[in-house]
Amino acid sequence: MQLSYKIFGEGQPVLILHGLYGSSDNWVTIGRALSANFKVFIPDLRNHGKSEHSNIHTYEALVEDVVEFIIQHNISKPIIIGHSMGGKTAMLLALTHPELIKKLVVVDIAPKAYTSLDKLQPHVIQHLNIINAFASTSLDGKTKREEVEAEFAGYVKDDRTRQFLLKNLVRNNHGFAWAIHVEALKKNLPEIMDGPDFTKLKFDKEAINFPVLFIRGEKSEYILEEDILMIKKYFPTAELVTVFDAGHWVHAEQPELFLKSLNYFLE
Repeated sequence: MQLSYKIFGEGQPVLILHGLYGSSDNWVTIGRALSANFKVFIPDLRNHGKSEHSNIHTYEALVEDVVEFIIQHNISKPIIIGHSMGGKTAMLLALTHPELIKKLVVVDIAPKAYTSLDKLQPHVIQHLNIINAFASTSLDGKTKREEVEAEFAGYVKDDRTRQFLLKNLVRNNHGFAWAIHVEALKKNLPEIMDGPDFTKLKFDKEAINFPVLFIRGEKSEYILEEDILMIKKYFPTAELVTVFDAGHWVHAEQPELFLKSLNYFLE
């Protein structure tokens, strides 16, 4: 699959993989900051941004897309940075194609299932509400962005989250459309939340010898203390950094602290 992308700078290649409902646009500030010392590639993953849409949205497919992207652009041993869904993609890529990677940075996600959707924990409820907001907000006949925002606000109350999600609202010849493939993401949401099943994955542990950093937000519940042993099981060299006063979107909520941790590791 052809992935749309942004590119900044020159030097050691860095490949950034965004999270669910995100796009390359969400990482431009970080990409530009890193471009002083690195050549930064930020693709839109399938069913996001300006990349192609598909009814298939599995982590295996996401990894295949990234491998194809690396080959197409002749990227040699990139540093991989992945957030949330992009972080799980990055972990699966690292375990199945370790020869491709120089370093790995995983942002606020662990190599575990984030509960099935029938167990309604807070982050599961949030994702159900979000995908329902995209699916239920009617774009037909609307000519002003404010009209869409007003209806969307009925589903997503938090202003900061809502503004992030509404970056997916784009104009077309008929009015408005969602940049994300809402149907595919809704259909595959259980697997996006849970998969891949790292416990059944066969990989060469000896090959996982590159530096690995996990960055979590202090206010986020995506990486818990009990997850550290699991992280070490798959990535023995992993370090963990907690960014103060940040939630799940660490890079957007505390960009300076995030960059400080990231640069220390990369250098």
